[in-house]
Amino acid sequence: MDKPLTSLDWSLVQAFLTVAEKGSLSAAARDLGSSQPTLGRQIKTLEAQLGAELFHRQARGLALTQTGADLVVPARKMRAAMQQIALTAAGQQARLEGTVRITASMATSIMHLPPIIARIRKLEPEIAIELVPSDDSRNLLYREADIAVRMYRPTQLDLVTQHLGDIPLGVFAAKAYLAAHGTPRTIADLSRHAFVGYDANPDIIDGFAQMGIKVSRDFFKVRVDDNIAYWEMVRAGCGIGFAQKGIGRSDPLIEEITVGIDLPVLPVWLTAHEAMRQTPRIRRVWDLLADGLRPLVS
Repeated sequence: MDKPLTSLDWSLVQAFLTVAEKGSLSAAARDLGSSQPTLGRQIKTLEAQLGAELFHRQARGLALTQTGADLVVPARKMRAAMQQIALTAAGQQARLEGTVRITASMATSIMHLPPIIARIRKLEPEIAIELVPSDDSRNLLYREADIAVRMYRPTQLDLVTQHLGDIPLGVFAAKAYLAAHGTPRTIADLSRHAFVGYDANPDIIDGFAQMGIKVSRDFFKVRVDDNIAYWEMVRAGCGIGFAQKGIGRSDPLIEEITVGIDLPVLPVWLTAHEAMRQTPRIRRVWDLLADGLRPLVS
């Protein structure tokens, strides 16, 4: 009788799963920072241990056998368990030192976080900060970041969230634009002015609809989805635009336009994985981020 298989080397399972997801040894090797020969040997070792062929070798890569396909889901569960072990172990680190990785939108990273991070470094010089400016959602479950600053409430399981408040929005234009085109006084006046809009993002169009003004993408003669570039277009006089009130009111080139409309707000949330939230260095950076961001919110 064959000896029953009681344990598997995670590195072998990881090699199998990465090749299965990437479809080739070369792509998997790049993802794992390994080499094709090493991955090939790992796959053969795992096949020998399991007594089953996991891949069909083809000219353009590897295709899963039925056995291999059946093992993908259990292998993913094993990966999730290994990640949970790593998260839990990291969460027990007691020293107030090390690295904390923060992700936030491009606008938040550029306009708000630098002075807050400078204060964190001053108060906690043994904590290194990595900032990941990105408008993509970073997956805290896989340690792509330790703390996320979000403008929406995350809904993933195993995350701890804290609502810091809401950032009010306003309507603004460059003083040079208003000098040339006049200042709108009513909602009806807005439709006769040039606006800077988004390209693919429908938020501004939806906002106009809520005010009873129906516009299409073509209404905006200047369109850009990047919020930093968007604001620079407004500052340059390309048209009226929308921005956080704190940013608009502090810009000497800009004037706020008040026509009695209610704009939505930007909720500010801090988010971290629950296994990491109580790590001393992460808890400390979380608290200092909250202190620094609260003056922005109402």
